[in-house]
Order: sequence, then C-alpha cells, then structure tokens
Amino acid sequence: MSGFQIGIVMDPIESINPKKDTSLALMLEAQARGWQLVYLEMKDLFLRNGRAEGRMRRVKVFDDYHHWFEIGEETYGSLADLDVIVMRKDPPFDIEYIMATYILERAEAEGVLVLNRAQSLRDVNEKVFTAWFPQCCPPSLLTRSKAAIRDFLKIHHKIVVKPTAKMGGQSIFVIQEGDPNTNVIIEELTQKESCYIQAQAYIPEIAEKGDKRIILIDGEAIDFGIARIPKGDDHRGNLAVGAVAEGFELTDRDKWICAEIGPELKKRGLFFVGIDVIGDYLTEINVTSPTGIKEIGKIFHINIAARFFEVLESKLESLKNAKKP
Repeated sequence: MSGFQIGIVMDPIESINPKKDTSLALMLEAQARGWQLVYLEMKDLFLRNGRAEGRMRRVKVFDDYHHWFEIGEETYGSLADLDVIVMRKDPPFDIEYIMATYILERAEAEGVLVLNRAQSLRDVNEKVFTAWFPQCCPPSLLTRSKAAIRDFLKIHHKIVVKPTAKMGGQSIFVIQEGDPNTNVIIEELTQKESCYIQAQAYIPEIAEKGDKRIILIDGEAIDFGIARIPKGDDHRGNLAVGAVAEGFELTDRDKWICAEIGPELKKRGLFFVGIDVIGDYLTEINVTSPTGIKEIGKIFHINIAARFFEVLESKLESLKNAKKP
C-alpha cells in the first residue's frame, strides 16, 4: 500500500465515457497501487481565509462499463491533506477555470503537488502555446482582425481557423480562398473582431495520415500514439466527432518535436501533456485534460497510466528526500 492520497478534479464522474476516459484509467491505476482516491468537481473547491479547502468524496472505481464508480465518505477539509491533486477538468478554459487554478495554487503553497501546475494551466493556452516553438509549427496567426485573417488566407490559399478556449473539434473551420462563407465564418469566430482566434496553414496530410496524439509524461514522450483519421467528409481529426483511431510508432520528426518542447514542459510543471501533430507540424499542446491513453494502450498493449504513476511516485520520493534535514 502506498499510503498516498490523490485528488482528481474532473467533470461529473457519472457523465464520462468509461470505455475511453483517461481520468478513469488514471484512477484505476492509482487504486490498484493502493492510493486513496478523492473525487472533486469544480464546485467542491473553495478558499477560506486564504486556505484551499474542498468537499472531498472518497470514491472506488471499477473497470466496468455499466458500473464504474461508487461514491463513499464525504468530508470537508483542507486540500493540504492530499499528497497530489490532478486537475482534469475539461475546457472551456474560462474565468471559472481560472478561479479554480487560483484555489489549486494556494493548495500548492501548502505543500500539495498539483498536476499540472496551476500557474502553468493559466499561462499555457492549448492553441497559443505552440507559438513558443515556431520551429515545430506550420505558419500560424493569432488575431482578432478580419483583414489579417483574409491576408493570411490569400498567402496560404487554404487555412484552419479555431477558437482558443474549446476542445474536441468544436468550432474548427477549414476555409479555402474564394469560399463564399469566409466572411461569416470569421465574423462568427471572432465575434465581429472582439475575440482572438488562431489560424494555421492547412496541412494536407490530415486527410490520409490524420491528427496524431502523442503523450508526454514529465517531458518524456511515450513511444507510441494514435492517429485520428477524419471520417467521411469531416475535416476534423477528433475522436469526439467520429474520427477513427489508428496506432503508430513515433517517427524521428515526432521525437524531434518532443525533444524541442519536452524540457520547457517539465520546467513549467506540465507533467501530463498530449500534443497534436499533423504531418511534420505541431498544432496543439493539450495541458488541461489530455486524452488518448486507453486507445493507445488497447492498440499496443501498454499501460500508460502505470508509467504515469511510476514517474509520479519517483517524483514524490525525491520531494520527500529533499525535505529531510
């Protein structure tokens, strides 16, 4: 028995898809290792006189698609009673999400290891942070200007435009030069130039090779990933909208991208990250609630959740030793 207590902040557990949910996979692995599981939702987090507290519910989890959890004892208390808190709340990344990171940051100040680090969750927008690694990315533009987007389209002829705070393929559009819907798409996404959006040059490899999901744990890449191949006439490589998953082994280019970004992820306390790669290019760095480990594990018969906890337990041991006099 490890004796560690881990809190998982997530969407309502009854609403997840147990067949593919990464949070559930992590919880099952933690439970198997003897960790004590505490389940929290955003509404369970609060600050009282500067201290991070929460409504903490014990939970048991099961590898059963019809009965995957049982809620147990409920207590109110200090988040500092936990050893680790894993923040797995799905986007949207909005002011409510930011408020939760402030609470988690206070928990960090009281000695809890928060994954991913609260400040970095605020600092690292999943779409925009790719700009820190332009050598890895396709031509990109962050703007709220209609004219700038139209100029970008004129240069690249076919582009992808997307909001900065959503997930799962929501509100992602492909625009070709001459598309009669160009103006209305730009107006809707930017809300008439009042919201920033990201534009990227279209990468044609998405059609046949898909949108590749690669997992990094503490800055180190897992050797295998999934390519999400768009289905039918849908351009989006997202499993949430019907893309088909195919396994792949990381290419030399994939490994180079991971080597470029890995040290910065580790420095920022971004312990569990899922990046998206299309063709030779990094397109997103997912830090809020990266997914895909169950699909990768099923195809390649590997347990990424076990790797997560092997690295985490080593980190906790190092932190414990560092505190010794």
